[in-house]
Order: sequence, then C-alpha cells, then structure tokens
Amino acid sequence: MHDSLFDRFREGESFLHRLAPTVKVVITVLFILSDALLPDGHWLGFGISWLTILLLNLAAQLGWSYTLKRSFIAFPFALAAITAIFALPGETLAVWDFGPWHLIATDAGLLRFLSIVVRSWLSVQVAILLVTTTQFPDLIHALEHLRLPRMLVTVIAFLYRYIFVLSDEVLRLLRARQARSAIPPHQRGGGSILWRARIAGNMVGQLFLRSYERSDRIYNAMLARGYQGHLRTLNRHGIHTRDWLLMTFAIFLLILLQLFAHLG
Repeated sequence: MHDSLFDRFREGESFLHRLAPTVKVVITVLFILSDALLPDGHWLGFGISWLTILLLNLAAQLGWSYTLKRSFIAFPFALAAITAIFALPGETLAVWDFGPWHLIATDAGLLRFLSIVVRSWLSVQVAILLVTTTQFPDLIHALEHLRLPRMLVTVIAFLYRYIFVLSDEVLRLLRARQARSAIPPHQRGGGSILWRARIAGNMVGQLFLRSYERSDRIYNAMLARGYQGHLRTLNRHGIHTRDWLLMTFAIFLLILLQLFAHLG
C-alpha cells in the first residue's frame, strides 16, 4: 500500500507533537479565522502570522521552510478570487474590453485580491503544520471531541483510510493496461485524444465498480464485527494543564494581533 503518497505525518518529539490533538485543531482553526479577520492590506499583521508559522516549523524540528515549500499549491485555487479586482469601487488602474464585458481594475480590488491570496497561503501553511505533527486517527478523534457531526467525521475517516486502497487499485489498472499494450517503455502508444479519453473513461468506470463492490463487502464485514458508527482508538486524548495553558496563551496572542490590526 502506497501510504506515503498521502500521509504527511512525520514522527517527532517536539512539544507540538506532544500537544493534545484537540488543542492543536482549535488553535489551527482560530489562527485561520484570525487571518481572515485581518483588514485587507495589513501586511504587518500577515507578516507576524507568517513569522509565527516559521517559528513553529523550527519548534516542530521540521526546518523553517518545510511548510513554505509545500504551500504554493494554494495559489492556483486562490486565483478564483481574481474577480475581486474588478468588483470593488476605487481608483482605476486599468480598463479592458472583452466583447460585451467592460472590466475596470481598481486599487481596492487589487488589494482585496492580494489579501485573499496571502490569507489562503497562510491558512494552507498552518494546516500543513497540523497534519505533519498529528497522526490522522488522532485528528479524527479530536473532531469527535469537538462535537462535529458523527456522520461527517466517519465519512472523512473512511475517505482517508480507503484512498490508499483506491490508489493501489489505480496503479494495478495502469500496470494491466501497460502489460497489454506491448509497447516499449521509451515509446508512446495509443491513438487520438478521443481514443485516449474513451480508454480513460473505461478505466474510471472499472474503478467505480470495483470500489462500490469493495465498499459493500467492507460494510457487511464491519457490521458482522459489531460496528456501531463509533471509531475507537487505543490512545487516550486527555487535555493536560500544559495544553490548556498553551491554548490560552495562543488565544491571547491572536486577540492581541486583532486589537493591533483594528485599533493600531
């Protein structure tokens, strides 16, 4: 099973690894919310948030650039907010005409767009830090302790568990196709784009049918073993005094950042 394809947890002995998973989830959510509440263009506040993430990278013994290198995946998705450049009133920066559309880029819109990109970038970094220092089963039980809907938590848990099985199934399909192609590895086979699309569609259909049949077998096997919708673990997730103190300190710092950004 190719678990390294998706599992990003890294073993460690830092205080972040030892921190209660529930506390880490709460702090992560509050950090993302704090970045979302910062005023547009408050670069000093964004800089403080980024510096905090870099320090946490060092505290987790990951290296200062660990989350930075893995966070650029957020940029293509943040481009969905590019319409903000033309949606807010302000000083005109440029004007474009595309057929019936008359687009006016404003300074306020550009500022909003850049702020959204930075917020997304920071949020992805802190999320990467969370999954790197916390095992996924611990994250699932933290969500349960925070009273998220049980059905949602169960779906997330099974999606994570069986995405590795599906990835192995895809690799088997690709190996089977290659074995039946009789084409040297250095050559590219196949026909037109439509032909390739038809073959890919057939493979997706096979993957869906195999997944559906497997899910039915797994569900019946779990019922036979007494599954009642609750995920159990051998780890105890108690919150100790140091966890409460650290969460209180983190909340205090986030409140200070908001006061500085809005009243400073």
